[in-house]
Amino acid sequence: MLLENILNDKILKAKVKTENISRGVLDGKINIDDLLKTAAAAKDPNKATCIEALEFATKTNPGIATKKCFKFVTETLSAKAPRVKWESAKVIANVAHLYQKDLDEAITNLLINTEHEGTVVRWSSAVALGEIIKLKTKHNKDLVPAIQQICENEKQNSIKKIYLKALAQIKK
Repeated sequence: MLLENILNDKILKAKVKTENISRGVLDGKINIDDLLKTAAAAKDPNKATCIEALEFATKTNPGIATKKCFKFVTETLSAKAPRVKWESAKVIANVAHLYQKDLDEAITNLLINTEHEGTVVRWSSAVALGEIIKLKTKHNKDLVPAIQQICENEKQNSIKKIYLKALAQIKK
């Protein structure tokens, strides 16, 4: 199988693996369900590579993300590995607009990750939450005050700017 060949190739660097998998998904050579099944069974480095490939692919074509895919990345926001968390958040940022009625668990997990010690985990959670509030859904009633509170506590200006930009856009 193409996917397993890419993941098990000891010569390929992680970035090349990600690009090859992403291209395979976009070209229809790698089935999303197969990718999810492989990622679910993989150890964290390969799981993160699969999710990063999803992130690249959904940035180009968000419509490839099935509901099963959205559920998977929502659940992997709770993974132990930071890279899995941040790649999952970036997929959610790309596809949240497609699953506006299914955002509850994603929002809960993203909010938990806003307190993570890792800057990249907090940054990617900010990106996803920013995209979600820009959708102006019913969630904003509780989400906007939560994000305002997060901004007050966040020490990294780069992360604060993401939230402040999204908050400014919803006021327009």
